[in-house]
Amino acid sequence: MQFSKMFVLNMGMLITIAYLASVFYKYIVIRASSRVKQICSLFVLIFAGWISTVFGFQLNDEVVFDLRFVPLIVAVLTYRQPYSVIIVGVGIGLTRLTFGINDATVAALINMSILGVVCAGLNIWMRRSDYRLIIKGVIVILIVNVVNSVNIAIVGVIPATYFFSHIMPYTLPVGILLSLIFAFILRDFQNEQNRILLIQSTNRLLSVQKEELQKAQIVLEDRAKQLMIASQYKSEFLANMSHELRTPLNSVINFAQMISENGDTMEQEDIVHFATMIEHSGQELLTLINDILDLSKVEAGRLDIVLEDISVAQLTEDAMAHFQLVAEKKGVELKLDKKPGLPETLWSDPQRVQQILRNLMSNAIKFTHQGKVTLTVSTKQMKKSGILSQWIVFSVQDTGIGIAEDKHQSIFEAFQQADGSISRKFGGTGLGLSISRDLARLLDGSIELESAEGKGSTFYLYLPLNREKMS
Repeated sequence: MQFSKMFVLNMGMLITIAYLASVFYKYIVIRASSRVKQICSLFVLIFAGWISTVFGFQLNDEVVFDLRFVPLIVAVLTYRQPYSVIIVGVGIGLTRLTFGINDATVAALINMSILGVVCAGLNIWMRRSDYRLIIKGVIVILIVNVVNSVNIAIVGVIPATYFFSHIMPYTLPVGILLSLIFAFILRDFQNEQNRILLIQSTNRLLSVQKEELQKAQIVLEDRAKQLMIASQYKSEFLANMSHELRTPLNSVINFAQMISENGDTMEQEDIVHFATMIEHSGQELLTLINDILDLSKVEAGRLDIVLEDISVAQLTEDAMAHFQLVAEKKGVELKLDKKPGLPETLWSDPQRVQQILRNLMSNAIKFTHQGKVTLTVSTKQMKKSGILSQWIVFSVQDTGIGIAEDKHQSIFEAFQQADGSISRKFGGTGLGLSISRDLARLLDGSIELESAEGKGSTFYLYLPLNREKMS
């Protein structure tokens, strides 16, 4: 009966170590790498085998009976690498040498090494077998206990007949029973640990999902604000457009009606004046309609680009001539600055380049009350999309009202200007910059802005010089 009592004490120590190992893993090792976790588990199992020996049944000065083989059973059931099981077996056998080197300790080392190899084979069998886990566990426990008893009888220092008749009838059934109990306790520990890990994983997943939902909510709120602002701008645009369209249209109708009703009595000079006003109002109306149509074509991807050689000198002179009279009437100085090294021609769409320049210069003159507007033409080498290229740069600089920094992006959006009500004061559809930006992109170029409120603005139109000509 002394064997049974000491084995129960062994079991209590093993359960205590298993609990402490679970706590150690839960609060310390869980954040470590997989290699560190495996090394820690090997040390724990070897240490458990050594503790079993310390609290084993001392048959005489050399022979000790204990449950040091139980950690090997745990290794078989938990590890996926057979060599880890062998390390546990040999490691437990080596710990027996800490009690001194004699025939019994050497026999114990041989026994545990043989058990380690056998358990490694059982580990491979478990991973390849289709039996239920509980059946495989029972088979492993039975084989390990039987092989341990046979090893003690063959390589141990106790005579085999005495061992089989007086010791094994107690140690083998008690060892099998306690091994089964410990295996079920360990499985319960593992299930609890798995539940904790599952809860932690679920909490982390819920936390990530919560953060993603919060981000999605912020994005949705931002888009809702953008839609509200876009709706507001479109409403203002429609209100402005109704005014902008009616004004020239009413002028055309009124002047045409006056000529029709009083043509016989009106002087030729008045008729010419009214006809000029009709033409001017018609041009304004045509410009507004063209802006709306151009924007629609760009958004639909149906705006055609016709590339050809453009004279850079002719391009700038036409732009200056188009606005010279307007600038003089407003008292704004109009200057052209050509930098050295300009190419003679540019391969692009002349109509669209002129349209962009006229939009930029028209805005510059419109928003400049006094001072000057300067059109500068230069070349520049710079990287676009990681490629060093040669570019021609048209910059339109004014001394006008300027644009606040927080409006630099919005003024390029359709239906928006630096101030939503600015069309009421200065006129226009608010589509010019949006169309110009899209046209520049279609020409493989871009538009950039430098401006500060009250300090004027500079718009830069970049167009590629090394664009390949289409045959």
